[in-house]
Amino acid sequence: MRNRVAVLSDIHGVLPALAAVLAEPEVATADRVVLTGDIAAGPQPVEVLDLLTEIGDRAVWVRGNAERMMVTYRRGGTVDIPDPILPWAADQLGRTHLDRLTDLPTSATLPVAGLGPVLFCHATPRDDEEVVLVDSRLDRWAEVLEGTEEGVRTVVGGHTHMPYVRLAHGRLVVNPGSVGMPYGRSGAHWALLGPGVELRRTVYDVDAACAEVAANSTYPDAARWADYYLRATATDADALRVFGPRDGRTTS
Repeated sequence: MRNRVAVLSDIHGVLPALAAVLAEPEVATADRVVLTGDIAAGPQPVEVLDLLTEIGDRAVWVRGNAERMMVTYRRGGTVDIPDPILPWAADQLGRTHLDRLTDLPTSATLPVAGLGPVLFCHATPRDDEEVVLVDSRLDRWAEVLEGTEEGVRTVVGGHTHMPYVRLAHGRLVVNPGSVGMPYGRSGAHWALLGPGVELRRTVYDVDAACAEVAANSTYPDAARWADYYLRATATDADALRVFGPRDGRTTS
């Protein structure tokens, strides 16, 4: 069984980064392309959703906290907006886009060669905003993995935009990093599964991508947004300082 799976997380509406990853031979020929949430909350939401739709049945879509917030906002509900680009991106979506995001599952489990059943989610199996990090303590991992089916020995989630692979209580935990908003190192980060786990980074022309986003997005602050996020201005140390308290630790 070949069954190779490409995992793309946290695209955040960055079309040139997504296009660069989709052009990778291993992604183009993967049996499945799993999208683990926070897909469209960025400067080119419609373009990204339309390009991903072209993948067809090979694509497996999983909801992130950004999709939940975008749908809630558009449906008139109360939502704590973490970033002004999120409501703007939500307002760009047509009915078809909105319906697709509304219907997304919070997780998906797929068989992968060499790994068995793999659970894909956005943050953790039980919550789409929960934070776990490469150095989260083992009792924290016990909390967030509680209730995960015993037969699932690999869990894949994103949310923190930093790639890693580690063992936690006998389970392999994978974060592919972020396609569109990387922390620590520029490039579009993703993962390839089957029979093992490979963390990948697609290098593309960031200068050209920033120019493209600035020219083609109608988001008022698109140029500054692209310059900050596509260049990975926030370091991994910066991100760990911000995220650390949210994983329950008492010291950084």
